[in-house]
Amino acid sequence: MQNLQNFRDYYEILGVNKDASSEEIKKVYRRLARQYHPDLNPGNKEAEEKFKVVGEAYEILSDPSRRSHYDQFSRYWKQKGFTGGKQTPKPKGWGEPRTNGRSNQNVDPGEFPDFESFINQVIGVSSRKETKKPPTTTTNSDPFSTPRSKVAYTVNTPPRTPRRDIEARLTLPLEKAYQGGNERIRLEDGRSLEVTMPPAMVTGQTIRLRNQGIGGGDLYLKITVEPHPLFKLEGANIFCQIPVTPSEAVLGGQVEAPTLDGPVKMTIPPAVRSGQRFRLANKGYPIEDGKRGDQLVEVQIVTPKNITDEERELYEKLREVESFKPRADLI
Repeated sequence: MQNLQNFRDYYEILGVNKDASSEEIKKVYRRLARQYHPDLNPGNKEAEEKFKVVGEAYEILSDPSRRSHYDQFSRYWKQKGFTGGKQTPKPKGWGEPRTNGRSNQNVDPGEFPDFESFINQVIGVSSRKETKKPPTTTTNSDPFSTPRSKVAYTVNTPPRTPRRDIEARLTLPLEKAYQGGNERIRLEDGRSLEVTMPPAMVTGQTIRLRNQGIGGGDLYLKITVEPHPLFKLEGANIFCQIPVTPSEAVLGGQVEAPTLDGPVKMTIPPAVRSGQRFRLANKGYPIEDGKRGDQLVEVQIVTPKNITDEERELYEKLREVESFKPRADLI
């Protein structure tokens, strides 16, 4: 549990004004999340911690209800009702009588050891430790007995399961990570959940599922994207190789290249070399604000293993007349 002096100003963390719009907050969060993403900062613990803090700030400020509560109650963090562990006299006006349906607006800060516990309560994040209560015993009278034969019985209330976050790992093919959508997962405790996954997921990304942990805690899905036989992610770009025939390499023309959106036609110039790369703009991995990286296509010239008699005859004629001497400089 954090002390008072460690209270986090979510607006300051994201670097936005308190009257910033939801779109502005979302845009800033995406930029910061990409800047500090663990995949782009391997081994950088400071960047990893900043990535978590930025995510925590966005989680609160992107929810209108939780943001409203945060704005309303965060102004009290300098009140003397919080001492970091000891109770002090409550400021005037606090602790007014409440109904059993306790509302966030009537929460008494004097009941909390520090400001973070207080603000977590009013915005719906539980940080206080759950304490197990012993089973309660209730004694009632049998409604069907006579006045002389009252029968006492007990009702045992089971203890509440402590709230606990859990983590699970989910491995996805690249196509599924790119498209997102519904995915059914099975947890170690036997539960089966249908989860709506966001598009453009990457290895190392963590997805939070609220209230799907133990006792109302959260479930964190850690994503791993499987290696693909054709495509390789290079940051926001996608790399792939395409084979071409000797005649296509010499003459150039249109060839078909695979992409995550399906095959597309691309034009290669005459006399293309094996290993030469070409760029398909905006066919890479999505990043932010609807933008995408590029796809890099590397040409590989391949020769046929089996040819027909007619093809062999043509190759022999070509060998007789061709002027290209690739080993002329070696002699």
